[in-house]
Amino acid sequence: MKPTRKTYWHLGATRRLPSDYDIATSRLLYYVDRGGFAVDLPTSAFYDRHQRGSLLRSDRWDDLTDPRGTTYTKYIDLACEREAYVGRLLASIEASDYDRGLAEDWTETLAVTLSPFRFLGHGLQMAAAYLGQMAPSGRIAVAALFQCGDEIRRIQRIAYRLAQLARRRPEIAAEGRALWQADARWQPLRWAVERLLVTYDWGEAFVALNACLKPMVDDLFLRDLAARAERVHDHLDAQILGSLFEDAEWQRSWTAELLALAEMSAPENSAIIARWTRSWRPLVEAALQAASELVGAEPHPASRQPTPQGDVANG
Repeated sequence: MKPTRKTYWHLGATRRLPSDYDIATSRLLYYVDRGGFAVDLPTSAFYDRHQRGSLLRSDRWDDLTDPRGTTYTKYIDLACEREAYVGRLLASIEASDYDRGLAEDWTETLAVTLSPFRFLGHGLQMAAAYLGQMAPSGRIAVAALFQCGDEIRRIQRIAYRLAQLARRRPEIAAEGRALWQADARWQPLRWAVERLLVTYDWGEAFVALNACLKPMVDDLFLRDLAARAERVHDHLDAQILGSLFEDAEWQRSWTAELLALAEMSAPENSAIIARWTRSWRPLVEAALQAASELVGAEPHPASRQPTPQGDVANG
């Protein structure tokens, strides 16, 4: 008779008491090890081609460790704390004539950046959700879906801020759609997002989103816009954008861990990541060049997470 397996037997190799993160995220996707779903589904061929057939491969995807060790409980606690902070900032705007004190040209900048950003944010949210759906391991899926939650939170908070600004500029919401669809400064970024949403290989979707496009977007529309808000004495918007950027910093940390794991576990992945990065670079740089005019920032090289082999964007 075979010995009975103990609870969490698959974590026994660590020879330590498993953490809540270990228990909640390990070996969640049963079908990956079995070579596919238990029954043939209309989506089975799609998963075979774009998940199992991805050029980015490893037999160690479940070795990914989120630097924050994010579980659902931890995510809710962090989100609650940050939501309360941003909520207090928005409430202070609500209870005062804060927006009347903003310069007219700065209000215009907020209108042409934040209002169209709703559509950009939805694109990034859908891309993160797709990455979570197609991820080849539970730990990647969990991190990507928490990232999706961060994107939803960002869209909601920006939409709330636009509703406040609409009291001074009632047409701000309608302007955003028109700008996103037709303004020359937004079109390279819109094209990049639309291409991202039809990038089906999960590995390329991950590299394109988290290593190429999203870092540029977060730097420009959160970090750089917050810095400009401080310069024009819009301290509350600067703090709101700065708080939202904290989510981006965590997203970059788990991305760096996954890139490092991919390159360490299969050396050929370095060339694959480099090839995808080079193919996306022209789109990202064109989007950065055009969108920098919106924020009033000098275009700077799009940021990317370093890997143990160096920056593959230059590879």
